[in-house]
Amino acid sequence: MGVLSGLRVIEIAGLGPAPFCGMLLADMGADVVLVERGGAGGGDPLSLGKNAIVSRGKRSIALDLKDPAAVDAVLRLVEGADVLIEGMRPGVMERLGLGPDACLARRPRLVYGRMTGWGQDGPLAQAAGHDINYIALSGALWYAGAPGAPPTAPPTLVGDLGGGALYLAMGVLAAVLSARATGQGQVVDAAVVDGSANLMNLLLSAHAAGQMPFERGHGLLDGPHWYGTYACADGQFVTVGALEPQFNALLFGRLGLADDPEFRDAYDPRRWPRLRERLAALFATQPRAHWVERLEGSDACFAPVLTPREALAHPHLAARGVYAQRDGLLQAAPAPRFSGTPSAEPGAVPARGEQGEAILRGIGLDEATIARLTRP
Repeated sequence: MGVLSGLRVIEIAGLGPAPFCGMLLADMGADVVLVERGGAGGGDPLSLGKNAIVSRGKRSIALDLKDPAAVDAVLRLVEGADVLIEGMRPGVMERLGLGPDACLARRPRLVYGRMTGWGQDGPLAQAAGHDINYIALSGALWYAGAPGAPPTAPPTLVGDLGGGALYLAMGVLAAVLSARATGQGQVVDAAVVDGSANLMNLLLSAHAAGQMPFERGHGLLDGPHWYGTYACADGQFVTVGALEPQFNALLFGRLGLADDPEFRDAYDPRRWPRLRERLAALFATQPRAHWVERLEGSDACFAPVLTPREALAHPHLAARGVYAQRDGLLQAAPAPRFSGTPSAEPGAVPARGEQGEAILRGIGLDEATIARLTRP
């Protein structure tokens, strides 16, 4: 059960953010049928198999979509679906006979969610790319890094997942609301380059206000000594983000710097490089645990940099059940949380094609056709 209980979703298996979007919908209670690659060779060479947390809670069927009977089976599934999501290059689904026109002809109120890096049109629409390329072109990578160093960002998080999967999920659910009100489905064109650019609007607001110049290391969120990551004596790291005056005053106080005249004007950019050096030297004198004991839980805006396994055991995340070890996999719990319709525990990761026969029986195929379509 969950807030999306009753929503019927077909996901055409692929790489990138579309499977993550399917996981989000399944986590919230949607019935997600994952159409995986069947036929000779089967599967995907980059498949995560039983480790594919993004497939949790879905039902899997393996079909060779080069077989017209398999394509017809998917179209039969479409007739009872609310949503179809896919992450192919533009034109691939059309060549398979499963493009928007074919699917909407079977189910006029269907929401057809398309996930790509560059979008369905434009000069780069047919070019290969990955997260790092999309966020580089959109401008979202620009501020990610120290001055003079190559920009870097956490793999997949800003582009594929932040600018991709989340925007696809939001777009699909908005279109479902529209379809329920009007009876008319539509295509959702979710592109990582679009979504990651849209994520820049808060920073662009700060830029317009003079707080985030395009020269890296000179803005309120990438220049000051009181906003950054520091190495500790044991090689671990901590973060501080004391943006407001009352918070950076508390930070300096807890670090024994309240009476140091150099730290009194926290917003003078001319002082930032020198004071960053001083804080770096200070944090390097003690192990991470020392700074956790001194700063964590205060309004100094502090947190240690943890590995996901360390995060599992952190008292705050443990109290909220943010991470868990299920089926031998370290994985994060569904988010966000709902008071009236809480999400169930995440479902298991299905084996490829595990529910295929039951799914095909559910659309009324005869046993001979089922046997042929599900034959390894």
